[in-house]
Amino acid sequence: MERFAKTAWFPFAALVVSNVFMTFAWYRHLRFKETQPLWVAIVASWAIAFFEYLVMVPANRYGSARFSLYQLKLAQEAITLVVFVAFAFLYFGTRPQWNHLAAFLCILAAVAFAFLPGK
Repeated sequence: MERFAKTAWFPFAALVVSNVFMTFAWYRHLRFKETQPLWVAIVASWAIAFFEYLVMVPANRYGSARFSLYQLKLAQEAITLVVFVAFAFLYFGTRPQWNHLAAFLCILAAVAFAFLPGK
């Protein structure tokens, strides 16, 4: 596992997986807000988030050996947006508007700047 985790792409693949879990933890309950009490949504979200942490912590630990904390955080934000757009479309049937896409592109540009050489 450790050899696999030290590859350059591992942190990003793990960030995708962890963001899928976290997106479900944060937003899945909105589909059931009329039928599910808030406390059930909170407990279910925490249960899902546990699995997110099982993947996120290794992603950051192994990723920090190769990438800066800023690069990891900005990459995580971009991955979060990509996962969220897919989730919102597939789970809720909503599409982003042009201004949402423009904002996402600005964030993706910020990620690209973070990976340019700093010196």
